[in-house]
Amino acid sequence: MKKKGYSCGTGKRKEAVAQVRLTPGNGAIIVNGVPYEERFSRVQHRQMIMKPMLVTETVGKYDALIKIAGGGVAGQCSAISHGISRALLNEKESFRSILRQEGLLTRDSRIKERQKPGLKRARKAPQYTKR
Repeated sequence: MKKKGYSCGTGKRKEAVAQVRLTPGNGAIIVNGVPYEERFSRVQHRQMIMKPMLVTETVGKYDALIKIAGGGVAGQCSAISHGISRALLNEKESFRSILRQEGLLTRDSRIKERQKPGLKRARKAPQYTKR
């Protein structure tokens, strides 16, 4: 095992960045000092966070201490999922094929496109007037 007793992983999605620290424990997931059930009320978001542990069958074996910054709720959940996946990979290399198969190790690189001059948003042009 490792000397430091924990494994780390960083997950990103849109503007959200999650720093995850996994330690052997009873399955508690703490996000910015609050249990994840209180922070994320939607069932879909909770399932997204738990997916890496479910597919690797490590539910209840590790405690996760997570620091999250930036982005919205959905982006934060995806970032946490990505971070947990990377931390599990650092813990045990044999999880790579399972996590890769589920698409949990791939960084979703889609970000908001910048606003261009002369346009209202990234691509929306002002209405055309003939006269």
